Amino acid sequence: MTDRSAAATVEQPLLWLVATPIGNMADIAPRAVQVLGEVSFVACEDTRRTGLLLQRLGIGRRPLLAVHEHNEAAACEQVVERLVAGETAAYVTDAGMPGISDPGQRLVEAVAAAGVPVSVVPGPSAPIAALAVSGLPAQRWAMEGFLPRSGDARAARIAEIAAWERTVVLLESPKRVGATLADLADACGNDRPAVVARELTKLHEEVSRGTLGELATRFADHPKGEIVVVIGPAARKAPSDDEIRAELETEFAAGASARDAAAAVARKLGAGRNRVYPLAVALADARD
Repeated sequence: MTDRSAAATVEQPLLWLVATPIGNMADIAPRAVQVLGEVSFVACEDTRRTGLLLQRLGIGRRPLLAVHEHNEAAACEQVVERLVAGETAAYVTDAGMPGISDPGQRLVEAVAAAGVPVSVVPGPSAPIAALAVSGLPAQRWAMEGFLPRSGDARAARIAEIAAWERTVVLLESPKRVGATLADLADACGNDRPAVVARELTKLHEEVSRGTLGELATRFADHPKGEIVVVIGPAARKAPSDDEIRAELETEFAAGASARDAAAAVARKLGAGRNRVYPLAVALADARD
């Protein structure tokens, strides 16, 4: 592994995305402290919180610039102008990784479009931490952030989640988590496995495992703290014979043999080859 410890010293206009602790101050990366202490200014979601963070890190007073969801468009222009003029900057949000369910995406887009390099000091992220500790499948997963609060948009999003054959990570407020878990249980089934991670890395950290039905009951009384919900994937449905035949026909049309078509369709649909091959042979015989 290449040692890039010296890379925090910047000799060209550059924006650093710096992850900050989600609860435990000891999680701050040494390189994050170095970068925050060296850049020309720090862009941040909340100047008061970031000022306190820098003070606790022993960095001292730094020039701060507010960049949050309410002023992001105008503030991005100011950041770009300063970077193009030769300054360097770090961007932090209140906690975790900028751009991951936090402001930052528009800033990165604007800075990159101006031809200014963007780099990252990775670190704490509540969604990633919750996914890791959940024990649910992480080979394929989706970050959904906060669901719409009501209406057709909420119902449509939950219906999508119910059908996904991948793990889903949601953020939710303590006041709404019980209702959200109940809505998810209605759509996904009471028995869908899930995890509620509360106050990650903090003194009262809690990781609750169970089914959506169980967790909806457990968290109906509005718990306190920051919450991440992780929902297990929908069980993959076995394909019907008609679905298998349709895929086999596509393979035959492309010139595949019965053996090759069966292997390709078995992989695509997740069906057993012993089931697919006889259907392939029957179709091939019917085509002759």
